[in-house]
Amino acid sequence: MTPRQRDVIRLMARGLPNKSIARELNCSDGTVKLHVSAILRTLHARNRTEAVQAATRLGVL
Repeated sequence: MTPRQRDVIRLMARGLPNKSIARELNCSDGTVKLHVSAILRTLHARNRTEAVQAATRLGVL
């Protein structure tokens, strides 16, 4: 997982929607969506909740 993806997953864990994550990281909504998709694929998660749980188990969060 890239450092930027780690930033995104941390904000996802706080329950922030994509728009808020984009604002926080000073990037576009589309960029956040790409990061979220990559995170889900990397962690073999079906949704954001599973991704956060997997990241927690793996010590990313």
